[in-house]
Amino acid sequence: MQRPPFLNLLLSTITILVLAACSNTKYLQKNQQLYIQSNVNVKGDATSMEKQDLRVSLTSKQLMMQQANTSFLGTRIKVWLYNQKNKEKKSNWFWNLMLSKRNLEEPVVYDSVKTRESVKRMLSYLNNQGYFYATVDYKETTKRQKTSVTYDVNTGKNFVINRITYEVPDTNILKVVMDNEKLSLIKTGMSYKQELLGSERERLMRIVRNAGYYKFDRDAIEFEIDTLHKTLFRNLMNPFEGIINVYNEKKGQDNPKMDIAVKIRNPDDSSSHYQQYHLDSVYVYPDYPSYGNTNDTLFKRLVRNDLIIRYRQNMFKPSVIQRSISLHNGELYSQQKTNDAISHLYDLGAWQFVTLQFRESKTKPNTLETYLFLAPKRRQELGANFEVSTSSDYLLGSGISLNYKHLNVGRSATQLNVSLNGGLELIRNLGSWVLQSQEIGGQVSLIFPRFITPFHIASNRTGVKTRLTAGIDYLTRTDKFYISNINASFGYEWKESAYKAWKVNPIALNYVGVNLNPTFRATTVENNPYLKRSFEPAFIGGENVTYIYSNNDLLHKRHNSYFRANIEESGAWLNGINSLMSTAFGTKNDLESLTNMEIANFIKIEADYRHYWNLTPHTTLATRIYGGVGIPYSKSDVMPYIRQFTAGGPNSIRAWRLRTLGPGTFKDTSATANTFPDQTGDMKLEGNIEYRFDLLRLFNGSVNLKGATFLDMGNIWMMKKDTLRAGSEFRLSKLYHDLAIGTGAGLRLDFSFFLIRLDWGVPVKVPYFTGNKDGWYLSEWDLGSSSWRRNNIIWNVAIGYPF
Repeated sequence: MQRPPFLNLLLSTITILVLAACSNTKYLQKNQQLYIQSNVNVKGDATSMEKQDLRVSLTSKQLMMQQANTSFLGTRIKVWLYNQKNKEKKSNWFWNLMLSKRNLEEPVVYDSVKTRESVKRMLSYLNNQGYFYATVDYKETTKRQKTSVTYDVNTGKNFVINRITYEVPDTNILKVVMDNEKLSLIKTGMSYKQELLGSERERLMRIVRNAGYYKFDRDAIEFEIDTLHKTLFRNLMNPFEGIINVYNEKKGQDNPKMDIAVKIRNPDDSSSHYQQYHLDSVYVYPDYPSYGNTNDTLFKRLVRNDLIIRYRQNMFKPSVIQRSISLHNGELYSQQKTNDAISHLYDLGAWQFVTLQFRESKTKPNTLETYLFLAPKRRQELGANFEVSTSSDYLLGSGISLNYKHLNVGRSATQLNVSLNGGLELIRNLGSWVLQSQEIGGQVSLIFPRFITPFHIASNRTGVKTRLTAGIDYLTRTDKFYISNINASFGYEWKESAYKAWKVNPIALNYVGVNLNPTFRATTVENNPYLKRSFEPAFIGGENVTYIYSNNDLLHKRHNSYFRANIEESGAWLNGINSLMSTAFGTKNDLESLTNMEIANFIKIEADYRHYWNLTPHTTLATRIYGGVGIPYSKSDVMPYIRQFTAGGPNSIRAWRLRTLGPGTFKDTSATANTFPDQTGDMKLEGNIEYRFDLLRLFNGSVNLKGATFLDMGNIWMMKKDTLRAGSEFRLSKLYHDLAIGTGAGLRLDFSFFLIRLDWGVPVKVPYFTGNKDGWYLSEWDLGSSSWRRNNIIWNVAIGYPF
C-alpha cells in the first residue's frame, strides 16, 4: 500500500532531524565538547514573576558569556547546516537556498573559563538588583562529547528601602523635587533595584528641566546608599557594641533594610545655582530644504503675532502654522513642552522631518531663541494593497484596495483620503470553483488637524483631528442576497498621552438596503424568524466611542500591552428626530415613513486586550482575549445583520472555517450550510495564545521564515432563545461546555514590509460533538486518514498576524 504524501513528508522531516542530532560532533577534536544547553534555576525569597525576570536577564549574552548552540525540536539544525556547507562542501540550488549565512551556526566548543566568568557577572548583577546575599553555583554534565551547564542561583533576601532623604542645596530645585515627590519611582517599603535608581534619575532630570532649567544635567543627581544604620553605633569608643546592635536588629527582619539619600549638587562652574531659561523669538521654516541655510536670501519673512515665519514657497497658510506651533515667546523652557510640540507637528502628517533647535540669545541673558525646521512631505500619495485568505479547499477570498491621499488640501494641512476596494469569495463545489460572494465599495474622508466645533476648545492634546467620512459598499452573495450599505460619520480623534488615544464619533449614520433572492427568501429566510428580522432594511444612526491603549515602545522591550474598548449606540437621537417630525408633520411624514425602514435600536460593546512577552530576541508569546455583546432595545428585537458577530476563519478560531462556528452548541447541517455558511450571534467571547519563533533566513536573509503554535478558544451566542437553532442561547452555567477549542501550527514569511501567514488548525473541543459530554474531540483524531484530515484540518492563508 502506498504511503500518503503527508506521511512521506513527516518521515523525511524526521530523518533530517535525526541526522542533525547525530552528526554534529564528528568534526570536533577528542578534547572538545559541543556546548548544547544551559539552564538557570532560581531559588530564594523572590516572587515567581521576579524569578522569571531574573532567569531571562541571567541568560543574556551580557551575563552568560558563552551561549549554547540553539536547538529546534531537540536538534541543532543550524550546526548541521554549518557542517554541510563548511565540512561537507554541499552546493546545488537546494543547498544554496538552505545554506544562507543567517541559517548557519558555528559549533560552540565548551569553555569552562567562560562559565566561571559568567558566575562572577551573574553575582554582580544580582547585587545590583539588591540581592546582596545571593549565591551562584554551576554544574557541568558531559555525555558523548556534548556538555550542558546548570546554574543554581539562590537570591537570598532582598534589601528593602527603609528611608529616603533629599540633600539639595538649591532651594528652588528642592521645591520642584518635593512638589513631585509623590510620583517618585523609589518608595519606602519597596525592594531595592539598581535599575530603579537609573529610572528615578531620568525622572528627576525631566521634572527639573520642565521647570525651566535648560542646562540641568542628569550627572548632577547622585544616590548614596546606606545599608547600616549609623544610630546603631551608639558607643563610638566601643565598636564591638555596634556590631552586636546591628546583629540584634537584623536577625529579626524578614528582609534587611537600607536608606537612600538623593543628592542634587550645584553646577561645577563659578555660578552657584542653575538658572531658569525663557523662550524668546520663535522662528519657523515650514518648507526648509534638505541642505538649507538660514542665511539664504530666498527666504521670505512674515511675522504672525509672536511667531516669525520664514518660507520659500507659500505652501501653508500662516494661520495653520500659527495654530500648529505650541511654543510662544516668554514661556518658561520645558523639555516636555518641547517634545509635545515636535510630536504635534509630526501628527499633522504634512511634514516628513521636524527639527527643533535652541540657541542662547546673545543680547538677553537666560533666554533661548527657538528654531523649527520643517521638511514637508510630498503632497500626494498613491498606493495599492492586495490580500488573499483561504480555509482548506472550502473558501478562497481575495481583495484589492486602491488608495489616494492629498496631504495638504487648501494649504491647511488637511488630508483627503480616497479609497476603492473590491473582493471575491470562491467556494469549492463538486470539484470546481464557484463564485460565492463579491464586494465593491469606496470611501472618502477629510481629516482636519484641529477640533471643528460650534464653540472654541482650547486643548494642548496631541494628535487632534476632526474626521468627516462618507462611503458606500455593495455586498452580493450569489443566489442569496444583495446588501447596499451607505455610511457617513463625523468625529474627533486625539491622544491623551503617549500610550492613550480616543476616537469619538457623535454622528454615525448607516443606511442598509437589502434585496433577497426569492428562492433564498422562501427556503431559508421565511422559515427562520431571526434571519428574517436580521435581513430587514435598517437605518442605523447613533454615536460611538473608542479608547485605545498601547505601550509598544523602547521602554517596554520585554513585554507590552494593547487594549481597545468600543461602545456604539444606535437609535437615541434618530428616534428624537423621528418624534419631532411625527409631531410636526404627522406620522405619515416622519423619518421611518419617508425612508420606508425602521430605525435600528441597539447598544454594542466590545473589548480587546492583548499582551506580548518577548521571551528572547527570537521568540514571542502573544495572547489575546476578546469580548463583545450587542443588545437590541426599544422596537428592535434583533441586531442588524452587519453588526452581528461571527466566529472562525484566519483571524479568529482557526480550527473552524469562516462563519461556521456557533452559535452555542448549534450545528447547521442543512444543505444550505454547504454553500452558505453564515452563522451569526449577539455575543462573542474569544481567547488566543500563540507562541512565535524564528526558523530560517531565506534568499540571503531578505526573508525571515518564522513558525508558530497556537491555541484558540471561544464561540458566539444568542442573547435570547432561538427555537430554530437549539442550544444557541448563552447560559453562564454552560459556558465551559459551549467553548470551542482549536490548536495548530503555522508558518510565516516575513518580508519586513508585509507578512504572509499560513496556519493549520485542528479542533480539540467541539461544542456540538455528542461523543463526550463536554465536547472533547481528541478521541476522534485520526491523522493517518486522508478523509479525516480533509474534513478536520483547516488551513488558512492571510496577510499579517491574527493579533
